[in-house]
Amino acid sequence: AVPRTRILATGGASHNKKILQVLSDVFNAPVFTIDTANSACLGSAYRAIHGLVAERNVSLADVVKLALEPRLAVTPTPGAEELYRPLLKRYAELEQKVIYNPASSC
Repeated sequence: AVPRTRILATGGASHNKKILQVLSDVFNAPVFTIDTANSACLGSAYRAIHGLVAERNVSLADVVKLALEPRLAVTPTPGAEELYRPLLKRYAELEQKVIYNPASSC
């Protein structure tokens, strides 16, 4: 099954297949790349556009539809999800602990 989530990678690291493969495996999602100038600003620009139209119930997904068509770079390694799923769960728990009680130690 194809996951509904996908990762869009831009910038220098997007040319490193090993880094992209780690992202894909950890988040169990395909990674796509977009070749465009000033790609470091791209995500911020889409978020800014989304902020301008959010009151009209326009989703971020709808805003990003205006983007160049991304190219599939890597897909998750079979079996990697079993390794990373518990680690992602633990990470999310620690993140919530820090967000809601920043003075506590993890």
